[in-house]
Amino acid sequence: MAGRATPLVLTLASGSPRRRALLEALGFPLRVVPPRVEEAGEDLPQDPRELALALARRKGEEVPGEWVLAADTVVDLDGRVLGKPRDRVENHLFLRLLSGRTHQVHTAIYLRTPQDLVVEVHTARVRFRHFSEEEIAWYVQSGEGLDKAGGYGAQGLGMALLEGIEGDFYTVVGLPVARVFVLLWERGFKP
Repeated sequence: MAGRATPLVLTLASGSPRRRALLEALGFPLRVVPPRVEEAGEDLPQDPRELALALARRKGEEVPGEWVLAADTVVDLDGRVLGKPRDRVENHLFLRLLSGRTHQVHTAIYLRTPQDLVVEVHTARVRFRHFSEEEIAWYVQSGEGLDKAGGYGAQGLGMALLEGIEGDFYTVVGLPVARVFVLLWERGFKP
């Protein structure tokens, strides 16, 4: 079959089922390669935005491929990073801290293409309603927040905790989908 181009495949440097599902929903051909990257350490920045950028870059650089996308999401409560809770006790603490308050969610993306490299961070503001200890216990018991920055998922049961979002909802979910779509499309990678 002379003249037929090799189909493009986007390597997703992430083990996140949410990121995978979002990209698959858009029709992008994917290869998923979860990177082996430490998400903690003295050599990482303390600033939440800078931390998201550093982690996305580490993940993207860890994975081979011509078209590679990595992302990392950090929850920022007044400059304090709330990562993935270690256990249900920490998940409970995070939700108690977030109750009735506004925080920021930073999602950094790393996109390596044959033409260039894009590394940028997107931020949304999330406002939580006040919730009771019983509601916190209900959510923590679900286990949903244990693998998510800040200890909650806006796209799942955590939607019951939200009062409002300023910015891109998908930045909160973990991948600013519209921006990623545009970056890929402009570089000739189309679903």
